[in-house]
Amino acid sequence: MVALIALVVVLLFALFVASQTIRIIPQARAGVVERLGRYSRTLQPGLTIVLPFIDRVKPLIDLREQVVGFPPNGVITEDNVTVNIDTVLYFTITDPKSASYEVANPLQAIEQLTVTTLRNVIGGLTLEQALTSRDQINTQLRIVLDEATGRWGIRINRVELKAVDPPAGIQEAMEKQMRAERDRRAAILTAEGSKQAQILNAEGEKQSAVLRAEGAKSAAILRAEGEAQAIGTVFEAIHKGDPDPKLLSYQYLQMLPKIAQGDANKVWVIPSEFTRALNNISGAFGDPGGDAAPAAPPPAPPAPPTTPRQLDDGPRPA
Repeated sequence: MVALIALVVVLLFALFVASQTIRIIPQARAGVVERLGRYSRTLQPGLTIVLPFIDRVKPLIDLREQVVGFPPNGVITEDNVTVNIDTVLYFTITDPKSASYEVANPLQAIEQLTVTTLRNVIGGLTLEQALTSRDQINTQLRIVLDEATGRWGIRINRVELKAVDPPAGIQEAMEKQMRAERDRRAAILTAEGSKQAQILNAEGEKQSAVLRAEGAKSAAILRAEGEAQAIGTVFEAIHKGDPDPKLLSYQYLQMLPKIAQGDANKVWVIPSEFTRALNNISGAFGDPGGDAAPAAPPPAPPAPPTTPRQLDDGPRPA
């Protein structure tokens, strides 16, 4: 019975020693081995053997890229405005030995270094620059943090400003400024559109007037050419017909009523040729027996201009 108990104890001790001797390191992990309290080596992923009771394996270190977010921190800008900034940090442990022995608490050290660096960077910028220069701020933070954490065996991959929150009064003033700027741009665009519309309308009216003038010119030219051809045709017909003075006087008398037509014609001047035309007509209707009409007296000297004759039926002065 005693032998059985001793055998069980020996087996349990052997299993314990084996578990302390054979260690399996997962992928993307690293283990720091201390032998008798001093650094011995760094265990790589895979199966490895350590000396029990002599070697001690510290907690495994994650070699993957890690993300840590820091709470908002109040930072004063160059124009004395306090803003709260949330930051997000991406880092990777490149040297497990330095990360274990160069710094006691890597995350706390990185957070405090980020806050102090952020205050230095934002302190040299105005509020507007801090809101519009995030890429520049991220680059400066990453460079400063990477230089400081390099001896800790940590590489800073990226630093992002998650939020930049100015005070409520500043936000309200900025919103009013943005609305005013949008209204100004809208007014400028409206004025430019109205200007362009007026220019286009003026150009259209100009082209329309030019086209109308060209059309009127062409119509007047065609009308004048038509009248010239008509006059030429009438003149040629008259010369071919060889009319005598009596026919011309008769046609002249027929045109006189047309000249006097119109409601606005109140006064009409009787031409001096009217008497001559009547004489020609009366000569045409002379003695039907064939007696020759008495010889006309010699032409009298030209009469003075005739006085206007009243055509309306109103009373005439005595």
